[in-house]
Amino acid sequence: MKHTIPLFLLALLVCATPLQAQKKKHSAFQTRISGLSLAVDAGLLIPNAKQANFYSGRPGNANTIDRVLRSEQYGSQIWSSLVNQGLISPSAIPSYSAFTIAEYPNMYYRLTYQIGVGLRYDYSRGWGWMLNFDYSQLVAAGQFLLSSDNGVGIPGSRQYIPCDIYGREKRILIDFSILKRTPITDLLDIEVAVGVDINNTKVTENGMVIGGHTYSILDVWGGQSPYAGSGSYEYINQGGIGFGALGSVALGYSFQGASVDFGYALRYMQTKYKGYNDTDAFALQHTVFARFNINNFKLFK
Repeated sequence: MKHTIPLFLLALLVCATPLQAQKKKHSAFQTRISGLSLAVDAGLLIPNAKQANFYSGRPGNANTIDRVLRSEQYGSQIWSSLVNQGLISPSAIPSYSAFTIAEYPNMYYRLTYQIGVGLRYDYSRGWGWMLNFDYSQLVAAGQFLLSSDNGVGIPGSRQYIPCDIYGREKRILIDFSILKRTPITDLLDIEVAVGVDINNTKVTENGMVIGGHTYSILDVWGGQSPYAGSGSYEYINQGGIGFGALGSVALGYSFQGASVDFGYALRYMQTKYKGYNDTDAFALQHTVFARFNINNFKLFK
């Protein structure tokens, strides 16, 4: 009987140790991420080429290659430049009105950055919400082929002139997400989030490079043929407001009063462009990001 009590106390201590450790771990989780936080993020944005085709200059787009190429204002300049460089045959292409586009471009976006700030609120059980504002500048690029008619039918005789075409835009994203943060060690957490977003796109440039010279195809002529008095029309942004949904997963490392997250976000979002089909404007977009959270302001309890 005298050995029973010590054995009972020892068993109780052994059983209580994991419970105390679990309680301590949960308490630490509560302390390190609950409350209001300021978030700052930066990442690599991988846009969708489907949306970049707005800048392709194809017929039917807001900005077209033909409008500039076949205009008296710019077409004659382009024709003279190509003749002087020996890139076209003046006997086969006697004037700018005889230009032929052999192939239109397939556009793509270059990889770019995304930076932002946000507010988040984490509850003691790991649930929370986040409001985030992000900004990025995107460059679309591609190449079309202008027929030179030099040595038609003779392979390798410069039948085509490769011409670059590009577009530039600015995007602002506003996200609202519901998130769940789960501890996996004393310092590491896994965070999963889903949400909705709205975005505002501003088109700033759309141009082409022919024979080493750059020409803007951005429509500042009110849909008419380009002419010298282009300043009589005020350029109106060809972008607009779109919307979408997102999901993300991140690995978080917590330390005193703050945390750092490394994650991936997937968006299915619409970017609005003038005259662009709404179905074509919906596409997937990827972001790999790092986020720094200044935790535990505790403005609300």
